[in-house]
Amino acid sequence: MELRTKIPLKGADLLKLTGETDTILKLLRDRYGVKIIIRGDELTLIGSDESKLNEVRSYLEFLIHQIRKGKTIREEDVLVPAADEKKVIPTPRGIVRPQSPGQEKYIEALNTYDVVVAIGPAGTGKTFLAVCKAVCELMRDNVKRIILTRPAVEAGESLGYLPGDFREKIDPYLGPLYDALYEIFPTHRVRALMDERKIEILPLAYMRGRNLNNAYILVDEAQNTTRMQMKMVLTRMGPNSRIAITGDITQIDLANKKDSGLLEIEKVLKGVSGIKFVYLTEDDCVRHPLVKQIIVAYENYERTRKTGK
Repeated sequence: MELRTKIPLKGADLLKLTGETDTILKLLRDRYGVKIIIRGDELTLIGSDESKLNEVRSYLEFLIHQIRKGKTIREEDVLVPAADEKKVIPTPRGIVRPQSPGQEKYIEALNTYDVVVAIGPAGTGKTFLAVCKAVCELMRDNVKRIILTRPAVEAGESLGYLPGDFREKIDPYLGPLYDALYEIFPTHRVRALMDERKIEILPLAYMRGRNLNNAYILVDEAQNTTRMQMKMVLTRMGPNSRIAITGDITQIDLANKKDSGLLEIEKVLKGVSGIKFVYLTEDDCVRHPLVKQIIVAYENYERTRKTGK
């Protein structure tokens, strides 16, 4: 059955999207087998595979958004050599490439293993890269939904005293997951996928009792999970599901840091086939240059405080 979808071009320089030789659109046509027709200020996409059609649509919407902001679109954002496929993540925002050796190992793990545990300091891309991989798997129809979860209110998840309804109570704690999605998708696309329940963002406590088949599950801020919470979420995996777990063991907010589920799985699951641990350091930090210096300064301070030297 032939499927069609339209994308408005209003406010975007068409030449920046097509290039003088239509190279970028040709690459997308060849890669996904989707027809792309330009008529006036509108693109029409035609294809028989809904998942591929949606992937091309999301990617083109991102490119158009970038063009409206004055960005230049490059051919290398579309084309990836086969030899490099395990070292990059295709997303609707383009090809996401590692910015450090540690990130390269992390991306290779996400592309290879069913369960990946990434441990490292702030700013190393732990959450963002995992969300990119989840979106990639959804767009390729390898999974049917994405579940993004993290502990709220320092693992205790006592939300009752906060003002507002359920969503108003938890949204501040889930904000970083929304931020990562908005980096990849236009806002309206995120909302549509959430309305369709293809993307769910929820506190960890609401994972109990669920069986998650055909899902990509991301457990963020995992250093603040308790031992029981970590065991609970790991055992939610159903057939054709994958899990990414991210956390920073230097920022445990639990009353007793030894109760961290992330610390425990380092001991319990190391060496288990199909599970990969990746350790990122300040050298993998991709935020403001000062963030790396701040991380090192804190590490030195903690070392001095503990040793007295």
